[in-house]
Amino acid sequence: MDENITIPEHMLPHDGRFGSGPSKVRPEALHELAHEHSSLMGTSHRQAPVRALVGGLKEGLADLFGLPESYEVVLGLGGATLLWDALAFSVIEHKSQHVVIGEFSARFAATIAAAPHLAAPELIEAPFGTAAGPRASTEVDVYALIHNETSTGVCLPVHRVDGDGLLVVDATSAAGGMLVDPLEFDVYYFSPQKCFASDGGLWVALCSEAAIERIASVTTGRRVPPSLDLGLALDNSRKNQTYNTPALATLILMLDQIEWMLAAGGLAWAAARCRESASCLYSWVERSPYARPFVAQDSARSPVVGTIDFDDSVDAAAVARILRRNGIVDTEPYRKLGRNQLRIGMYPAVEPSDVERLTRCVDFVVGTMSA
Repeated sequence: MDENITIPEHMLPHDGRFGSGPSKVRPEALHELAHEHSSLMGTSHRQAPVRALVGGLKEGLADLFGLPESYEVVLGLGGATLLWDALAFSVIEHKSQHVVIGEFSARFAATIAAAPHLAAPELIEAPFGTAAGPRASTEVDVYALIHNETSTGVCLPVHRVDGDGLLVVDATSAAGGMLVDPLEFDVYYFSPQKCFASDGGLWVALCSEAAIERIASVTTGRRVPPSLDLGLALDNSRKNQTYNTPALATLILMLDQIEWMLAAGGLAWAAARCRESASCLYSWVERSPYARPFVAQDSARSPVVGTIDFDDSVDAAAVARILRRNGIVDTEPYRKLGRNQLRIGMYPAVEPSDVERLTRCVDFVVGTMSA
């Protein structure tokens, strides 16, 4: 099969980055970084200019998510993956329940299962590509939910569970692109390299008053490594700093994205923009003779990460390679799913019109391959 296919230039997206993380960074933000904020690079994160940057990021997130006054924004280094270990040390008292619907929700559950100081977690599992929800249990003190499973493109509603357990939500690929009510969660955590169009290496957690009290209680009575101590992270966040040295460019880009969202209409605007992109993608799938959504249930289809299966007659991996040669990148599926599919990141920085152009390019490539 000849993969030397050239897509006509007039068909191409204006920006060909459709990764599910790291995601497209807006060129305007990169310009601001280079020309307006370059003097911050190489300066101390303990001094006023950088602490003002962290303070602005916290205020922007509180505004974007409409956080109640009793909630706090906590941040630290290592990405959301590190936070799984931190939650094991700093939030879960004895036992947690995990909704497992994909690779990342499964990894968090496995992390907790391996923690020797915690009881084996309860698991609520569903086949990858389908949805499930938590259920009330008197045995658990934390319910672990994922708002959007990046590996599969399945999203779940965020609602509290009856009982005393805290609701802890992995929002790594959802935060900033999907609506959420802060009163429905206790910890809503994420990284900046998806909806917030920045680099990785940072974690952010939006914490309720109950979560803050739990952190204080658990970390007071348990030996916690400093890098996993959310009490220590909270103390530093209150001073507008991180426990150890952050990547300043990551903070700058993330704050730029938050300010861009707020200026355009906030979280409601950003979520509507993602839904528009998803509508472009799924409307094309409905018309396509060779593609179908991996997630069969309409309500469970993610507005930020679209997963599209291809018939066996079409080699999705070859399509992704041809797209990449034409400057349309990171459309490959999550590697461990092993499916004949494309995965499309549709975060707020992605123009919905570019998603529409992407679908036309896929049709062009498939048509040319089969000619």
